[in-house]
Amino acid sequence: MIITTGRVHNGKIEIDSDSLPEGATVTVLAGEEDETFELSAADEARLSAAIAQANRGEVVSVSELLHDLRQS
Repeated sequence: MIITTGRVHNGKIEIDSDSLPEGATVTVLAGEEDETFELSAADEARLSAAIAQANRGEVVSVSELLHDLRQS
């Protein structure tokens, strides 16, 4: 899985990098301009811990994640 960002320009999505191969299938999630979300203190702590874990390289592959999800 590749995660990248981009912007809409003249009605088309322009990706910020060349990290996607030609012909790749993509899913677009677009937030509303005024859209916000709030986290409880506990959820914010969990998110911060997960980000720190990812920054340390403690991650799993997409195939492993999908396998685990199918098992639960």
